Amino acid sequence: MQNGSKILVGTSSFAALDKTPIDRLISEGFEVVDNPFKRKLTKEELLDLLSPDVIGLIAGLEPLDREVLQKSNLKVISRVGSGLSNIDLDSAEDLGISVCYTPYGPTTAVAELVLGNMISLVRMIPLMDRDMHIKKWNKRIGLQLEGKTVAIIGYGRIGRKVAELLSSFNVNILVVDPFCKDDISDYTVLPLEKALTNADIITIHSSGDTCILGKEEFSIIKSGAYLLNAARGNLISEPSLIEALES
Repeated sequence: MQNGSKILVGTSSFAALDKTPIDRLISEGFEVVDNPFKRKLTKEELLDLLSPDVIGLIAGLEPLDREVLQKSNLKVISRVGSGLSNIDLDSAEDLGISVCYTPYGPTTAVAELVLGNMISLVRMIPLMDRDMHIKKWNKRIGLQLEGKTVAIIGYGRIGRKVAELLSSFNVNILVVDPFCKDDISDYTVLPLEKALTNADIITIHSSGDTCILGKEEFSIIKSGAYLLNAARGNLISEPSLIEALES
C-alpha cells in the first residue's frame, strides 16, 4: 500500500519540534505532504489537497464532514489531540475509514500552559512586560494564587492535570462537570452557576462545541475574575464576552 501512497499533514504543529514521526513515515515508504498554508485548512483547501493517492491524514481541526470523506480516498485519519468533534465519525465508519486520536498527548503541555498563563495574569506579567518595552516604570502590584478560588469547567484529563498542578498553590478548587456528582478529594463539585459566582479564576477544559458561557453566565461572574479558555473558542460567546469586558 505504501508505494506511491501519500500522507497529508493537516495540522501545522505536527512534528514541529521533532521530525522523528515524519522520518518514520518516509522510511515506511510514504510520501509526506505538508500543509502549505501553515494554519487550519478550510474545507475547500482540504478537498484540493486530498488527491486520490492521499490515503492517510494527520488531522488537526479541519472540517471532516461527510462530503469531504466521501470525496477522499482516505483509509485512516489520525487526530493530533483528544477532540473528535470535527470528524463525522458515522460517515467515517460507513466509508471504512479508521479514526485514531491521541488523548494523552497534549495533557501536560496544555495544563502547564494554563498554569503559566494563570500566574502571568494574577501577577500582571504581560502588563509589566508591555510597560518595560515602552520604557515606562509602573509599580504594579499583582496578586497571589494562594487563597484564590479556581473553577475548573470540565474535569477530563486536562482538567484533572490542572487541578493536580494547582494543588501546590493552596487554592480552593471548584469542579464543574456533569459526570462528577460528588466532591472529589479536596475539591468541591458545583453546578456552573454557583461556581461562576464564587470563582476568582475560571479555566475551561470542556469537550464539545456547545457554547457554555453566554450573556447570562457573564452577568453572574464576579467583577475582576480571570477567565482562561484552553479548550474550544466557541465554548464562549465572543459578543457576550466583549459586552462583559466593556461593561
